Amino acid sequence: MNVLALRRSGSLNRNDWGALGMAHDLADILIIGAGASGAAVAWRLSDAGLRIVCLEQGRWHKPGEYSTSFPDWEFRGATSFSFNPNVRALPEDYPVDDTGSDVTPLMFNAVGGSTVHWTAHAPRFHPSDFRVRSQDGVADDWPLSYFDLEPYYDLNDQWMGCSGTAGDPANPPRAPRPMPSLPLGPDGERLARGFDSLGWHWWPSDSYINSVPYRGRAACNNCGPNGLGCTVQAKASTDVTYWPAAIANGVELRTKARVFEVTTDATTGRATGARYFDADGNVQFQPARVVVVATNGIGTPRLLLLSKSERHPNGLANSSGLLGRNLMFHPCAAITGFFSDGLDPTYRGPLGNILLSQEFYETDSARGFVRGYTFQMNRSTGPARTAMGFTMAPVAWGERHHADFAMRFGNSTTVIALGEDLPEEHNRVELSESLTDSNGIAAPKVSYRLSENSARMMAHACRQAETVLDAAGAHTVKATVQLRPSGWHLMGTARMGDDPRRSVVDHSCRAHDVDNLYVVDGSVFVTGASVNPTPTLQAIALRAADHIRKAHNR
Repeated sequence: MNVLALRRSGSLNRNDWGALGMAHDLADILIIGAGASGAAVAWRLSDAGLRIVCLEQGRWHKPGEYSTSFPDWEFRGATSFSFNPNVRALPEDYPVDDTGSDVTPLMFNAVGGSTVHWTAHAPRFHPSDFRVRSQDGVADDWPLSYFDLEPYYDLNDQWMGCSGTAGDPANPPRAPRPMPSLPLGPDGERLARGFDSLGWHWWPSDSYINSVPYRGRAACNNCGPNGLGCTVQAKASTDVTYWPAAIANGVELRTKARVFEVTTDATTGRATGARYFDADGNVQFQPARVVVVATNGIGTPRLLLLSKSERHPNGLANSSGLLGRNLMFHPCAAITGFFSDGLDPTYRGPLGNILLSQEFYETDSARGFVRGYTFQMNRSTGPARTAMGFTMAPVAWGERHHADFAMRFGNSTTVIALGEDLPEEHNRVELSESLTDSNGIAAPKVSYRLSENSARMMAHACRQAETVLDAAGAHTVKATVQLRPSGWHLMGTARMGDDPRRSVVDHSCRAHDVDNLYVVDGSVFVTGASVNPTPTLQAIALRAADHIRKAHNR
């Protein structure tokens, strides 16, 4: 009897698991994805006496394999260690059809996920970010509040290791950070003086980077650009924070396991496990009582759309029709100031973790747009990226080449404006009809257009950033209004909510349509705020883990 017939008959049971592929023993919890959120859930549940299995399509990366371990680190960072899976094209990657998108989605497939690659900037959402409809009349309110997440934010800060300074007036009071802030450095101090001269808010950034030794991991020694991996493991990524503890507690983590279907029972519609290709291309089946999907805002709708069946004809957990809809990125502009004041800033060390400003975070109708943005500071780029332009036009060729390079290299500071992207249903993830991964599985197709609200926001941000860079002493300022390869924050495609007609999961991240299926990554976001999302999605994942434990009597 084939698998489809078994589903139609409603008789799919343990004796039939082999029909789905090589079968494994039943797991209590199956987690798909070993990145920021999957790791947090695995650790949080690992002391509950459950059999937990995690499937990750990537592999473990040794610190010696990071780009920064090699002299040609910038070349590797632009090729085999690129943020862009279409550029990396590694066996564990899947391609993304972004021909219909203003933004290129960026992600990394590995144990630790994109936390291997991130700069570990770790600000929190504001309380207002969960009440955008009530406060500003746009988008939707979340079914939970900042204060529902606050204890999980605190817990995550402890496990990831947060460096920061208490007292930021732009945010609610909170527990002390485990470590003091990273030093501003001469370029950070210079920019801070510019903000001070204007009377504008700024604060040392919260970072998941050790400013002092912490939990057996070294302090940052500024040895290299941390966005290309941290060889000394001072930067928190879940492969060095949550995963060692989860595995010590008995969680089984299988790598090079490419999941292509969450299986369901034909009679009840409940999740029964997942089918995947192993490293040798063999189909395997992992049965489970509960399935947790943590494959990011692109990978999650792709997987659930692939998992359609007679009972779930539009994709798993998609009775609302919103699965894959409301895709959000963060609109992003880069404004670079060039200085000749004799300071000696460096391109090595934490890249985007120096300071931030939330002077323009909340809505002010006089600005001509709704919601707001955060300024983050980036240090100079390395010699190759400086020559290539990175956030602007490449260095001039010909007789002006050396002078142009000398003006830029080591003499620049970039202000990144990170704006709030409002959810719009036409921005979406679908299955490509023509592009597949190396196993023949349909790739995701991303359709995304920058809204007029976001365009006005970024134009305003560029003007204000030029003002602060001028105040800091820049002799020249150049701006790139929207960075196309800036889609590293993937949000909104399986949004949470109380109404099953207008959302995919509930406040605990449980699918409305499937009571033993959970989604715990950035796809559940209702709105995107204007800060990096990882601390928030990890807090959501930790909270969801507690709901899973309670709901399943463990």
